[in-house]
Amino acid sequence: MSDVLNAEPRDTFGSRNTKKLRQKGRVPAVVYGHGQPTVSISLSADELGAVIRHGSHVVDLQGAISEKALIKAVQWDTYGLEVLHLDLARVSLGERVQVSLAIELKGSAPGTKEGGVVEHLIHNLNFECPAISVPEKIVVNINHLKLTDTITVAQLSLPEGMKVLEAEPTAVVVQCVEPTEEVEADAGSAPAEPELIGRKPKDEEDEEK
Repeated sequence: MSDVLNAEPRDTFGSRNTKKLRQKGRVPAVVYGHGQPTVSISLSADELGAVIRHGSHVVDLQGAISEKALIKAVQWDTYGLEVLHLDLARVSLGERVQVSLAIELKGSAPGTKEGGVVEHLIHNLNFECPAISVPEKIVVNINHLKLTDTITVAQLSLPEGMKVLEAEPTAVVVQCVEPTEEVEADAGSAPAEPELIGRKPKDEEDEEK
């Protein structure tokens, strides 16, 4: 079941009006596709934030427009904290869509007890799957990853009806290898700050469509 977003009509545009809209806790958005006219709407910032935290990709719009839609693009503020604008594409129940999903590792690799180091080489992949069953992410279990073992794109466990796009089947997603001298030298250093994935900062002045 898709998450629900309550939509209100939007007929005022420009940076000044969109700023006022955000001050009211609303986010400007557009809905397009399927040969129908593009519709401008606004969404609750709180509802949208919950959807994004949940990792949803397909939502049910209700209110000013009743559509099932795929989140195609999210424009964030400079700090990646506030959503400035949302692009939504209409989808139907039987339709297949293309999405980019995060690859998340789960478990503990036995190879690390043999002195190995886990290298996560591919963090995102493009997939095609039914619009009604887009997963939040792809989880890779590494509980059986021994020293010198690899998990390739072809070995990923995917939901039924899903296929990988634009990636070689033999491309290595994660591996457990002998540590290099550089890794050994940096072993005692503080961990790096995690990278924000999927958030593309964009100045407010350029976001309005």
